[in-house]
Amino acid sequence: MKKIAWLAFVFFVAASGIHGQQRDEVQERLKALEERIRALETELAALKSAQAAPAPAEPVAAAVAQAPPVAPGAVPAQLPVYGGAAAGMSKVFNPDISVVGNFLGAAGGNPIRPVPALELSEAEAGFQAVIDPYARGDIFLAFGPEGVELEEAYLTFTSLPFGLVAKAGKMRAAFGRVNTFHAHNLPWTDRPLVTENLLGGEEGISDSGVSLSRILPAPKNIFLEGTAQLYRGESADVFAPERRGDLTLLGRLRGYGDLSESTNVEMGFSYARGKNENGSDFLTQLYGLDATLRWKPLRRAIYRSFLLRTELVWSHREEPALTQRAFGLYTAGEYRLNRRWTAGARYDRSGRARDASLTDRGFSALLTYWPSEFSQLRGQYRFGRYAEGRDAHEFRFQLLFSMGAHGAHPF
Repeated sequence: MKKIAWLAFVFFVAASGIHGQQRDEVQERLKALEERIRALETELAALKSAQAAPAPAEPVAAAVAQAPPVAPGAVPAQLPVYGGAAAGMSKVFNPDISVVGNFLGAAGGNPIRPVPALELSEAEAGFQAVIDPYARGDIFLAFGPEGVELEEAYLTFTSLPFGLVAKAGKMRAAFGRVNTFHAHNLPWTDRPLVTENLLGGEEGISDSGVSLSRILPAPKNIFLEGTAQLYRGESADVFAPERRGDLTLLGRLRGYGDLSESTNVEMGFSYARGKNENGSDFLTQLYGLDATLRWKPLRRAIYRSFLLRTELVWSHREEPALTQRAFGLYTAGEYRLNRRWTAGARYDRSGRARDASLTDRGFSALLTYWPSEFSQLRGQYRFGRYAEGRDAHEFRFQLLFSMGAHGAHPF
């Protein structure tokens, strides 16, 4: 019995030791699993924080490290923002702002229409923004030697029914092509004689009014647009209202089509009528025809291109004695020699609105250099033979420079 009891005691002690050893191993394994889970949780939290807030760039970290300590009680200055979402949100409610400078110089003689030897002809400031999903706004201020002038300020409604696009404000009228161009957008240092004699010169047909345009049904591969405009009736030397009802009416039909993948042609017909300064019983009517041929190879457009443009204008101006019927035109071409240089020429011929018996003629040769897309240098030789029998020989120099986000001009 004693032996049996002793054997039982030894067996019990051995079994208890084995069970305790197994329990210790299980506890150690559980502890190791817990530590591993904590490490994984820490690593996952670090990954989530890295995705939610990207690490600052090295320059920012260096700037923070080099920043002087903040005195006790002082409010620390906000660190500069170098881009990202914060920079984008900072201008959500601000318009795109741009400034275009137009510096002109002249040498030679022009006894009929002289210009200064050196002049900052204009510095145009533009403010453009999308107001909401249905409208955008454009404002252009011209700063010149004579002061500040509101060149254009209009609201464009882009989401009207039936595919209509409406504008309201002060704007350049859609008569022909050159009348719609701002001075810095011209391919010359000056405006053609037909613009100076029949369309109001630099100011052109520009007035407060409303405009309505729509793309019209047309044969395949042809873009056709119709525009109707109504203006207050006061535009430089062209129209002058005597009464509130002396408004100016204007219409334009424009067509565009591709001749090939690198060549296209555009044609337009314009008509305008309004009262002139002789009174409400005297009418001025303008008829315009313009055509543009463009050649721009898709693969080498920045190195080689050619543009040929012409405009013809007929002016019927009622005077107390008779109706003055004047005609004017210009034809211009420009060829891009390479990425930096463009050469061009222009022929002018125009009668005068107030005396159609007087006709002026001219010729210009131009050379333009583009240091970059933000600046231009242009030289123009201009010969003019005026109706008074006097000639003009001038060399004109132009420097254009652009700053900021200047919106695209009409094509």
